[in-house]
Amino acid sequence: MDGGDIGTLSVVVLLILIYLGMHISVALMLVSFVCVAFLKSPEISVRMIGGAAADSISEYLFGVIPLFILMGMLVTISGIGRDTFDIISYGLRRMRSGLGVATVGANAVFAAITGVSLASATVFTKVAVPELVRNGYSTSFSLGLVAGSSVLGMLIPPSLLMIVYGVLAEESVGKMFLAGVVPGLLLAGVFSLTIIVMARLMPHRVFAGDGTPTHARAESTGSILRKAVPIASLIALVLGGLYGGIFTPTEAGAVGAMGALVIALIRRSLTRSSFRSILVETGYVAVSVLFLVIGASFYSRMLALSGLPMDLATWLTDLGLGPIAFVSLYVLVVLVMGCIIDSVSIMLILLPIVLPVIRHMGLDPIWFGVVTVIAVEMGLITPPFGLSVFAVKATVNDDRVSIGEIFRGAFPFLIGMLITLLLLFLMPGLVTWLPKQL
Repeated sequence: MDGGDIGTLSVVVLLILIYLGMHISVALMLVSFVCVAFLKSPEISVRMIGGAAADSISEYLFGVIPLFILMGMLVTISGIGRDTFDIISYGLRRMRSGLGVATVGANAVFAAITGVSLASATVFTKVAVPELVRNGYSTSFSLGLVAGSSVLGMLIPPSLLMIVYGVLAEESVGKMFLAGVVPGLLLAGVFSLTIIVMARLMPHRVFAGDGTPTHARAESTGSILRKAVPIASLIALVLGGLYGGIFTPTEAGAVGAMGALVIALIRRSLTRSSFRSILVETGYVAVSVLFLVIGASFYSRMLALSGLPMDLATWLTDLGLGPIAFVSLYVLVVLVMGCIIDSVSIMLILLPIVLPVIRHMGLDPIWFGVVTVIAVEMGLITPPFGLSVFAVKATVNDDRVSIGEIFRGAFPFLIGMLITLLLLFLMPGLVTWLPKQL
């Protein structure tokens, strides 16, 4: 077998091992080690895996991963998610579907602080669903709304997936964060419009009983302002410093984590034992992500050695498949894989193969990154492996609510994500507006 055949076989074997239950990072390293041994020698395999580990996570940039994870956990324990929901629902209290739109808005704001979709799904299942149901929304739609809108956590910066993409594509994480702002707000707008249209045209799908919502509870303006101050301060601190050029992404993560810690201490929501648990959990999550990055680095080096990416680029050129057709096919593959594999794993498997092809075709890698993040996030709400749906189900902990009900409730938001992807295809300037010198 030549290098291209070995590279192709490696992808097939990798998918089989993941489907059989092997951890993605272990599968990446095992397959890459064996393939390099076939292509060169076992001694070179050993040296390459050592080089991948040393080169991939020794960069200063990787400090951003544990810092943003820590900030997200501190924000969650300080009750900022509930406050965000209260503030936005207060502003939209006179709208017929205002509480549903408020859930989307609160998820968008929460995403601008945490950057983790599953954290949003867990927090707003506890915070928003009881209020939605109490105010006349159906249980299925309420749970589906939380699962669907939680995907904003990985698109609106700061975003863990954008950090992973930036590292794999060797693109600026800061540019990825900036590029995600407009598409993230666009997706939030599409979700909000979906709720408004459904509430008017299909009220029986949104509201329980006779399709008439009740009004959210009244709250004083003073209380709303007190809740708004720490949220606005933290967003201004992190995103203002990041976009203003004051902080690098890593420094923004450190400043944000410190700000979240101060808020949690002021609110007395942090005990010594809970702080220790947060630090341990941050370590677990960060190490698992970094271990995945090492595996992906080794895997991409093996693929480059096999020549598969360039063989694929040549084959596509001979077929006459244009850039848009190729990206459309790529999105379709991501959607299929999203039914059974998690978001990070999809990126780690596919990006080392397709990024050289994207560059060969002259496509903007930043635009492609935003498209990738939206496509892989759709996997969070597609059966049977929708992680956000399962997070909502585990959090609500009610045997009367089935997984199928939550998937049905989230389906309109899956359509909203497809519409957003189509808009990005038709108007790439929504992403590529960034000045070239950034």
